Amino acid sequence: MTKAISLVAAGCVALGATRADMADEVNTGIGSISHMLVPTLRTVQRPNAQFRFNAPERQYTEDRVSAVGLHCPSHRGVSYFPVCPYSGAAEDVFGRWSSTWDQEHATPWRYDVWLDTQGVTFALAPGEKTAIASFAFERPGTHALVFGLRDAKDGPCRVEGKVLRGIDIHSIRYGLPARIYLHAEFDRTPTAVKTSGGRTAVFFGKGPETVKMRFGISYLSMEQAARNLAAEMKDFDLEALAAAAKRRWNDVLGQVEVEGGTAAERRVFYTALWRCYERMQNITEDGKYRGFDGRIHETEGVDYYTDDWTWDTFRAAHPLMTILRPREESAKLASYVRMAEQNPERWMPVFPGVCGDAHCMVNRHPAIMFLDAWRKGIRGYDARRAFELMDHTEETESLIPWHRGPLTELDRFYKEHGWYPAIRPDEKETVKGVDTGWERRQTVSVTQGASYDAWALAEMGKELGMDAETVAKYAKRAKDYANLWNPKTQFFHPKDADGKFIEPFDYMICGGFGARHYYTENNAWTYIWDVQHDLSGLLALFGGPQAMSRKLDAMLNTGVGRRWAFCAQMPDGCTGLMGAFTMANEPSFHIPYLYNFTGEPWKTQKFVRKTLDCWFRDDRMGMCGDEDGGGMSAYAVFSMLGFYPVTPGLPEYQWGSPVFTKVTIHLENGENFVLDAQDATVDAKYIQSVEVDGVSANGTTVLKHADIARGAHVRVKMGLRPNMLWGKAVPR
Repeated sequence: MTKAISLVAAGCVALGATRADMADEVNTGIGSISHMLVPTLRTVQRPNAQFRFNAPERQYTEDRVSAVGLHCPSHRGVSYFPVCPYSGAAEDVFGRWSSTWDQEHATPWRYDVWLDTQGVTFALAPGEKTAIASFAFERPGTHALVFGLRDAKDGPCRVEGKVLRGIDIHSIRYGLPARIYLHAEFDRTPTAVKTSGGRTAVFFGKGPETVKMRFGISYLSMEQAARNLAAEMKDFDLEALAAAAKRRWNDVLGQVEVEGGTAAERRVFYTALWRCYERMQNITEDGKYRGFDGRIHETEGVDYYTDDWTWDTFRAAHPLMTILRPREESAKLASYVRMAEQNPERWMPVFPGVCGDAHCMVNRHPAIMFLDAWRKGIRGYDARRAFELMDHTEETESLIPWHRGPLTELDRFYKEHGWYPAIRPDEKETVKGVDTGWERRQTVSVTQGASYDAWALAEMGKELGMDAETVAKYAKRAKDYANLWNPKTQFFHPKDADGKFIEPFDYMICGGFGARHYYTENNAWTYIWDVQHDLSGLLALFGGPQAMSRKLDAMLNTGVGRRWAFCAQMPDGCTGLMGAFTMANEPSFHIPYLYNFTGEPWKTQKFVRKTLDCWFRDDRMGMCGDEDGGGMSAYAVFSMLGFYPVTPGLPEYQWGSPVFTKVTIHLENGENFVLDAQDATVDAKYIQSVEVDGVSANGTTVLKHADIARGAHVRVKMGLRPNMLWGKAVPR
């Protein structure tokens, strides 16, 4: 146990028994049903651990499964080492397997399900790099576990006595294939073993019986998988392993103690907090890890983390960990430097996984993560080398969405003119590398995202004392977003290479199938506000706070028109609608807080509470969009606490509306940050006054990170009606 974890555990012990089992508040079923998208999975895993298990059915409404996958290396990805518990005639053991299921019980520390077609109850509990699985056969007949591999290049699983070993291969579009090693041990000797193609059938008895299997996972070697197993467990006690995993979750979730609120609000909060620890994953094994170059490296005392989607997590998930787990955040950033160094092109990854950079979505946001952590005092990584690698990446790698390659004519145009050029819907794509079937150029969001990244690099360069020419280069690019502003309509509007706006243009249904021609997974209404790094500049484009407020009001009171047509083009935006605003995707997260910048923070307080009430609920449809490994859940955590990082890269947060009457965060440094909002209720959502350590802070809507980190005591008086004078000064 690390020192950081020890401090948290000590803090939880000090609380006494009143809220000792915060893990019991977690409802892993929240969001397990959706009309669209892939909201949440019922993941069983220890915090940030290498081993991860997902329920065999993708959505709760699915009635049939084709196998139980034992390990999932990538968030929301496929599971490897599929196993089929078989009960029936021996000669049919290699037939097509499937089962319906019932009586599923999923917690972060244990999973149970009855595979009713087969008459088998499956259970699993997680270790850090290991697990114990149990298969309870209820019916007479031949019993077997049929193991498969998604990629059987190394041959099928092999069995010697009670030991089974197998190698599966995980691969992505960019990167080297990664071998996953499985070393498993049964609690009894199989009666027979047969293979057919890439499958291995391990036979046991014929009457009702329970077969247990403990196993270790490694990305280094089969020997390391065996060592991982030997280091973590000596028996087959699934109950004890589940109890230990639950204690681990209590340690982590207990770092944030909330009081008040409703029972449903507490379940939503702790479930969201739990989901923020699915990744990044610590894949350090005995002080070693396998890098992006396919080689095994020494960690030299700093653990190696991977599995991250920066487009989704830079906005809230990483900023949350700068508060809760600064030491781990430092190791995560050090891991990014290692990953970039081990890339053949020395490019900073954006969607890193076990075997490389999946390079999904748009833009390169690690620069924002590095700046945010640096300004919050988090060290322990080579910041100058990180800057050099990010500078090199910006100058040599293309910005084409979902494409990993060198600069193209589009990138050279952007660097010269300051916007990514668009083409009309009827024009044929001519640039190699642009996905013409789905992703397209996404020119507005690419330009805006590049501006934010450039701002972060300029600010980081200043912090580190980098050369003035490089800093000035990025400071200039940070303003490029304004090149696409249409002052007549007050939207960011795609422009062609001649500097002409694409017309005619529908700001609501724009961008073709999937909304990816000009924007990314959303429409022009969402991307009006995607200037998080320069909100004073956005205010200037509008012509002042009142004009910006009118546009925010219009967004909330403008319908999307024909719902069926909107849904066909906007799958990521149609499930969380409030007028033309959508809560269902990451670029929207900061928008409810923008009324703070128009001198009307009471509207932010109302808006934020409404998003929580509508779209973050304690039920199976209680997640409105894709929960991208903590991306969306971190919004709920911050917003229920009462503040949010509108601009990651600035060491501050904007006030929203605290949900709980009291929040205590037990910090790694041994201090306690306390937010006392005694009058907060479902109706009393409006801030009347704020005091930080007894000193009035009514003149600002800003909560400083430094006040949280030093363990300040903040008192927030709440009321049933807005205080129109509180926080009226527009932040700068």
